[in-house]
Formats: sequence, structure tokens, C-alpha cells
Amino acid sequence: MTSSNKRVEVQTEDQTPHKWCVSLGEEPFKRFFSQTNPTVHKVFGDGSLFSPLLFGKFFDPSDAFPLWEFESEVLLSHLRSSNQSTVDWCQTAEGYILKAEIPGSGKNNIQVVVDKGKVVEISGPWKQQRDSKAHDWRCGHWWEHGYVRRLEMPEDADWKNIEAYIHNDIYLEIRIPKSKQGRDLPLGKDVA
Repeated sequence: MTSSNKRVEVQTEDQTPHKWCVSLGEEPFKRFFSQTNPTVHKVFGDGSLFSPLLFGKFFDPSDAFPLWEFESEVLLSHLRSSNQSTVDWCQTAEGYILKAEIPGSGKNNIQVVVDKGKVVEISGPWKQQRDSKAHDWRCGHWWEHGYVRRLEMPEDADWKNIEAYIHNDIYLEIRIPKSKQGRDLPLGKDVA
């Protein structure tokens, strides 16, 4: 079996993608998620990085999530035991690696944006738009058309050199190198 890797351009200009500025809120999402649509459950279900109910607790995906501050084994243990984990990450001496399954039909349109050198935003559409005017996801229920997860950058991240790849049109891998100063510190230590 051959694997295909495709590099994803990471936008690093200082910009704020405003399409996700409307907060989600737990109750509206739970009503939306209660639909019997299997695609909704695939995109936002257990184990998906893009589910607002990440790790069984509600996290608005438009907020920056401090993923790297959590112990991956602790947070993902219940997902792994049920074979539902579609996200994983680790820290090495050189940097941070995130691997996540890309939801639905948005895998070819995924965007990775670094927002002001502090947040990495992963987003894309999961539902085909019928009308070109419907692309303004700021209004209404943007999660019905797209997915997003905004992750806080580690303090020692070299955000200008982030790389992103899609493997086999299914998995996204983001590599965030550590700055020179961060590489000189023992694993798990923050830059002061």
C-alpha cells in the first residue's frame, strides 16, 4: 500500500480569519448534534479534534485551546479504549507534532493559519455550499457548514516554520518546531 503525502500551505501572515468569530455555545451545538445525520457524527463525533465536545467536555472551537498543556495519554485514554481516537499529539526535543483525521469532504480545502504568532487555526468546509453567498459563516450557525479548531501555540514555538501535510487524503499532520531557545530546554519546561 502506497501512502500519498500532500503539503498544505500554512498561512503565517498576521491576520485574523473572522469567519469563526461567532461563539458556538454548548446548547445550540447539542441540538445540532442530536440530528441523526451520520455525516454530522463523523465530523463532530467522539475522538474528532473538531468536535466541540472534545475529550467529553465542551470547548468552543472558535476559542484558542491550550492542547499542548494537557497530557495526551490522560485526555485520550477513554477514546483509545473505545477505538475512537482520531487525534494525537506529542512533544519531541525538536518540536510538537499533531495528527488528526480530517472530517468529511473538506479534506481538500483545509486551511492552516497562524493567527498573530500565537494561535494555529485548522479549518475547512465539511458541507458543500449551494449558494456562493452562503460562504459568510460568521452569521448564523457556521458549524453547519464548516469545522474549526484553534490551538494556542506553545511559548517556545517557532511559528514561522510550521509545516502541515495531508497523508492519504485522511490525516492532517502539523509539525511545529521549537525555537532555538526552546530546543535547549529539557522536555516539558516552558520558556520564561
